[in-house]
Amino acid sequence: MGRHLNSRQIEAFRAVMLTGTTTGAAQILNTTQPAVSRTLAQLQAATGIKLFEINRGRLTPTPEAKELFDSVQRHFLGLEKIEQTVTALRQSGTGLLRVACTPVLGISVIPAAAQRFKNDFPSVRVSLHTIETHQMQDGLLSGMYDMAVSTSRLNSTGLDPQLIHQSHAVCVMGKSHALATKARIDVDDLSEFPLLAHHQDDTLQRRLDSLLEKKGIRPPSIIETNYSATICMLAASNLGVGVISPYAATVFANVVHIAQFHPRISIQTEMTFPPNIAQSKLTIAFAGHLRDAFTQLG
Repeated sequence: MGRHLNSRQIEAFRAVMLTGTTTGAAQILNTTQPAVSRTLAQLQAATGIKLFEINRGRLTPTPEAKELFDSVQRHFLGLEKIEQTVTALRQSGTGLLRVACTPVLGISVIPAAAQRFKNDFPSVRVSLHTIETHQMQDGLLSGMYDMAVSTSRLNSTGLDPQLIHQSHAVCVMGKSHALATKARIDVDDLSEFPLLAHHQDDTLQRRLDSLLEKKGIRPPSIIETNYSATICMLAASNLGVGVISPYAATVFANVVHIAQFHPRISIQTEMTFPPNIAQSKLTIAFAGHLRDAFTQLG
């Protein structure tokens, strides 16, 4: 590498990778497209690495560019975290609590815990991030979140999830559905009705699929979605029967019939904290309110 890199070159490179074009990068950086192109050329000359191919007038990142971008993103995420902290301290001066949770908990238990927490700490800024489990792992390890709450285990090395609540999957259907007279739904009952399912990367769905396969059950049709809330609304529209966590089901109890499901599918909810960092007064307090919210559910 014959020349030193500078921040302007890295910013231009990141902007192009994020937007896919030099024109989009110019808009982000509040500069011109030719200026971005010149800066990219300077970056390639400084690194001695070909970062882009030109294909039909469009820039296509090389594998080397993608690897460099991963490193650049880690750097910028660190800077953004510092900026978020400074902004939070400027706004409140009393602290910030950043909680990551899965969507099903974000519409059920987390709001109840947040309400109790804000009663105790009205001036603390609470930042809730409703994301998928695999996104929590990187966020915790990089220090982006103070705690994460999930119904699927975080398996990343260095993380130590703590069990906070255990429950079992329930079956939901429309209140006028043929099965709505039953308090208990067996897996065999699913053979006659359309199934409202999570996508196959969902932990609960994989366990349900295993039960169906063992029984040789093939529902007449399947509608898939990412979210338990969507399954509840589809069930309320009499489009089928779903097997979901009880947390989402209770939110929609006014529009769906909720029944026990057998064989039982265990659902474990866990809290996870960043490694090698002592829990703050705020995280300890929120964890306590979260336990209370789960206890109230039963």
